[in-house]
Amino acid sequence: MYLSDEEENYNLSLSKFESMLKTNKVLFFDSEEFEEIILHYLDIGKASLAKKALKLALEQHPNSSGLKLVQIEMLIYDDKLDLAEKMLNELHDLEPQNEEIYIQRASIFSKRDQHEKAVACLKTALNLTHDKCDVYNLLGMEYLFMDNLEDAKNNFIKCLEEDYEDQTALYNVVYCFEFLDQNEQAIVYLDKYINENPYSEIAWHQSGRLHYGLKKYKEALRAFEYATLIDDEFIGAFMEKAKTLERLKRPHEAIVAYQRTIDLDDPTSYAYLRIGKCHERLGNKKLAIEYYNKTVHEDPLLDKGWIAITDFYLRQKNFQKALFFLNKALSIDNENKNYWKRYAALNRELHFYEEAELGYRKAVEFGDSELDTWLFWVDALLSIGEIESAITTLLQATEFYPESFEIEYRLAGLYYMTRQDKKGKFHISNAFRLNGKHYSIIETLFPIAWKRKMVQNIIKKHLESGKF
Repeated sequence: MYLSDEEENYNLSLSKFESMLKTNKVLFFDSEEFEEIILHYLDIGKASLAKKALKLALEQHPNSSGLKLVQIEMLIYDDKLDLAEKMLNELHDLEPQNEEIYIQRASIFSKRDQHEKAVACLKTALNLTHDKCDVYNLLGMEYLFMDNLEDAKNNFIKCLEEDYEDQTALYNVVYCFEFLDQNEQAIVYLDKYINENPYSEIAWHQSGRLHYGLKKYKEALRAFEYATLIDDEFIGAFMEKAKTLERLKRPHEAIVAYQRTIDLDDPTSYAYLRIGKCHERLGNKKLAIEYYNKTVHEDPLLDKGWIAITDFYLRQKNFQKALFFLNKALSIDNENKNYWKRYAALNRELHFYEEAELGYRKAVEFGDSELDTWLFWVDALLSIGEIESAITTLLQATEFYPESFEIEYRLAGLYYMTRQDKKGKFHISNAFRLNGKHYSIIETLFPIAWKRKMVQNIIKKHLESGKF
């Protein structure tokens, strides 16, 4: 690979410095060479080598302002802010027009959470520097810290106007647009950006993401296709393309795109799962279950994999096999609300109501607060004759769903069934108020209560009122 003269010299300086460390011979480097060496070690996380290089550099060039600024940057990195500030003040007296002094001073203010002062310093640096891109980027970050997304966005845009290749700024611009719920405006901006820089796979990918979020799947697919044409190893774009093809009901092509992500890198349980889903949609049941098994083999803790296998057998009405895999999942993670809910549903289908009741109880215990979970739990309690527990559970459910007619009709039926007529009347009145059409819930679930003359009179009166 061809290297420019600048890259060649940079590599020579590094080799020369590392050779010097091995032989303990002191060699001479100019101050700019030292700056590049120090910054290289900082960039790759070798702080001790950076400090060693800085020590040698200052011994050879004690008056270099560039090296002093590097020293200040390292002090700020180590949170030695007071010493860094003292050195900056001394340097400022000598070079008041040096923009790097204001940039480092801004870093100190930023670390102290004095972001407005940091912005003021950066604005001064902006007037002094020829490299405005970096300063706009830093301004954008300060505005992000201040939760001023509009000004942050504008500064990242200015950064990109200075340097269209700054990918970090591009990501940050899109982040600001999305945070401000300006997705349409973000697409307009990216269209303009792409007109100027049509081979930016990042811009095409971000455009695709935004279109996908707006459910504009055809436009999203076009964007992802461009991103993958520009960079045929862009895993993220292939993954998004596959998801979009699924939305467009093109499972054959989605499988190809998911497979590409597996070819490019280590396989992921998510890719296996989605390939399995696509095969199931195509009616390839054998391949579907093969990929679902690969999913749980790749990541046994991924609940979606076990749920996919369980649901696959549920759809085949093979309840015993579904329960077998669900028990395997529960042996790995017995605090997963999704597993317990399916465990309950399966046992309900098999008429094992005690196990169903346990499943719904555990699902709620581990964070499932869906209305249907509460209702199925109560229905399971009724099936095993736990009337008082059913009432207690429904009253718990009213804390989550105070305006649920399904709960109110059930409470009314239970209270009438247990001859607590005053409470029954209260809850049936509530149920009529919330939804007067579904009073047959009482007839279906509580036939004893339904036959009571008192209940029939209340329902008759309600029907005559016409308020439903």
